[in-house]
Amino acid sequence: MSLAIIVQARFGSTRLPGKILNPLGSKSALVRVLDRCARIAGANHVIAAVPDTDADDVVAEAARAAGYAVSRGSEHDVLSRYAKAARDCGAEYIMRVTSDCPFIDPQICGRVIELLHETHADYASNSMPALFPHGLDCEVFPSVLLYRADRLAREPGDREHVTPWLRQNPHLHHASLSGPGQGLERLRWTLDYAEDLQFFQAFYDELGEAAATASAAELAALCLRRPDLVAINAGRIDECRLENSQQAEIISAPFALREAA
Repeated sequence: MSLAIIVQARFGSTRLPGKILNPLGSKSALVRVLDRCARIAGANHVIAAVPDTDADDVVAEAARAAGYAVSRGSEHDVLSRYAKAARDCGAEYIMRVTSDCPFIDPQICGRVIELLHETHADYASNSMPALFPHGLDCEVFPSVLLYRADRLAREPGDREHVTPWLRQNPHLHHASLSGPGQGLERLRWTLDYAEDLQFFQAFYDELGEAAATASAAELAALCLRRPDLVAINAGRIDECRLENSQQAEIISAPFALREAA
């Protein structure tokens, strides 16, 4: 089985332009995500899927300078960009991660991949329902289903957000790695606003380079000890993510961050 971790990344952002090129310690947020993805067990490729616009050249150059492959594609049709990146590397399975997740956890990603194969599902994620901290989301599926989605998906939202056609398809079997819940799903570990950047930089100030490899369990434990850190971006919690969470047909036992910490 060949596996590609494809990370969608772009310079443009209405809320915080160039957000992924901001430094977290000695490296950019983008490279922090790519470095964590490179530690996912079984990953044969880590690819940055970057728009083919002049403005995004700096993102592609940053990824290449850090030693990662880059695939360029449509800025707005992100589904086609993903399909192109998958074809470029020829992997049998694709894991989708977004570049606004500098705390993406390799162990949790690996467990989602295992769940796909253990359950013989067509699609697996850790967000159906959303019970992990926001910013740990990942999803994995065979590349042939990604190509099918690229051929058949017509709605603009399906093209922009890549996987709704897969997640909502009643003919596919879905599995989800359940998060711990118990309030940890309200932690915000995603980079979208200035407050989020301040949050991540505060963690790097606190932990130094250890923040680059800290597990989700270790980060959650620090959040529980330091509510002042959590408060930095608590005003940006995405309530819709929690209220409108989809349910997979197969849901695993909860992945316990507290116990691991």
